[in-house]
Amino acid sequence: MSMRKNLRGPVLAALAAAGVASASNMARADNHIGGTLRLTAASAAGTLDPQINYTSQFWSLLVLTNDGLLTFKRTSGPDSNTLVPDLAVAIPQPQDGGKTYTFTLRKGIKFSNGQDVTPDDVVASFQRLFKVSSPNAGSWYNVIVGADACLQTPASCTLAGGVVANDSANTVTFHLTQPDPEFLYKLATPFGDVLPPDTPAHDLGTTAAAATGPYMITSYDPQKQLVMQRNPYFKAWSQDAQPPGYVDKIVYNFGAKPEDEVTAVENGDADWMFDAPPPDRLAEMASKYPKQIHINQMLAIYYAAMNVNLPPFNNKDARLAVNYAFNRRAAVNIYGGPRLAVPSCQILPPNFPGYEPYCPYTKTPGTTWTAPDMNKAMQYMKASGQAGQKVTVITDDQNVNPALGTYLVSVLNQLGFKATLKIISGDIEFTYIQNTNNHVQISITDWYQDYPAASDFINVLLSCGSFHPGSDASVNISGFCDKNIDAQIHQALVTAVSDPKAANKQWAQLDREITDQAPWVSMFTPKQLNFVSSRVGNFTFSDQFHLLFSQVWVQ
Repeated sequence: MSMRKNLRGPVLAALAAAGVASASNMARADNHIGGTLRLTAASAAGTLDPQINYTSQFWSLLVLTNDGLLTFKRTSGPDSNTLVPDLAVAIPQPQDGGKTYTFTLRKGIKFSNGQDVTPDDVVASFQRLFKVSSPNAGSWYNVIVGADACLQTPASCTLAGGVVANDSANTVTFHLTQPDPEFLYKLATPFGDVLPPDTPAHDLGTTAAAATGPYMITSYDPQKQLVMQRNPYFKAWSQDAQPPGYVDKIVYNFGAKPEDEVTAVENGDADWMFDAPPPDRLAEMASKYPKQIHINQMLAIYYAAMNVNLPPFNNKDARLAVNYAFNRRAAVNIYGGPRLAVPSCQILPPNFPGYEPYCPYTKTPGTTWTAPDMNKAMQYMKASGQAGQKVTVITDDQNVNPALGTYLVSVLNQLGFKATLKIISGDIEFTYIQNTNNHVQISITDWYQDYPAASDFINVLLSCGSFHPGSDASVNISGFCDKNIDAQIHQALVTAVSDPKAANKQWAQLDREITDQAPWVSMFTPKQLNFVSSRVGNFTFSDQFHLLFSQVWVQ
């Protein structure tokens, strides 16, 4: 998912000396219940619609308000990648060779409007997922029987024969056209949330859906503030899936500069900041507030997507030239240095299923990036015939992204392009760069895992099914569509049903093949720095949903 987040730290020695670490204590401590958790960010992250929003910033909120049939265990460390039943009583065994799953719903769960959660709600929610053109409808959920018709005519989507409710048995059954080894993962993201059947079939925008979780959103002004309060109908049904929250209220303020966010956290006026601390504040933070800093490895990639359908980057040689010329060490240093980022040439991040180190775009091709190769870059540039072409680099106005954009412009100009930088608001940049109507040639963005499977990067970001011309929900930003690659993606998904290890080998091969096609300039993989106030306890960081706001308390 898009994170729209940059976390820097050039004062690396100070941070290392501070001995910061991520730790958690999941034991329930009722004496810590109550109070208000105060969050701050430079900007909001768009719509509150759980079936449309695709940002980590708001996914960490939506997992507190809404639930799907399954979720990822609400804990820290590797266990946070474990699937657990949520609205369902158990994780069902696949039937019919992996093409059928029957879920039994828990009884007694209500929405925040007082309505009971029923099997019919599940059917309506998955119909709605297609009606609102959820970003991954065509790449994740197209395996459901009836999905093809829904993709053709979303407004009349029924998923007939694909999602079947049995009210008397309190079950819902999914029928797939073929086995999908990651289908259960996909149900565990906010896209799979179950909503009331009368939820409008359009983007909810600033209006929240009825909640099932411990909190509900009671007000939202993207220019100012979001407020969450306890859901009066919530009764805990699973500590693993949706534990009750400690704080009574969460207030998320928008519009502050990162400099002011740091000061607010230091002074106790805010409890957590979303944005990157300015580099000139990190020495002070590390020396004065070391126990309030937490650094966590992220399964993510920062990259510049090149539009393979528009000049000059519809020319492969031009894309290769940029990859060989790009100094990934410079990008790492802009981000915060080698302790907070690692150079990358490929699609998949380290320590991820299917990852095998691969870097062709360096002076010494192999497994790691060493240095740019300007001689080879200029050879490809000459072969491309694209010198003198005008190029506009798009980035948002958040933290280090303008600096990364400025550096990328310098690389393009060094190659012979006539490049300029266009900085747009972080509120709209992610959707803007997805829409082909905006004719974006190259843009800077990032991607954080939705779930622990290679397809979440390769299939979601670079398959034909993820490319939707004219849509704000087209996460294949480069527009890369290769029928041979798509066939291999399909084969890897099939292999994963019976042999995940063999499938990971196939994903590794796909990673190399796509990297060689150069639809991106992969820059680096990041770590996340969280800065919290002195009154925050029980810091709990999930690989899936990051800081679990419901599980922290305020003293």
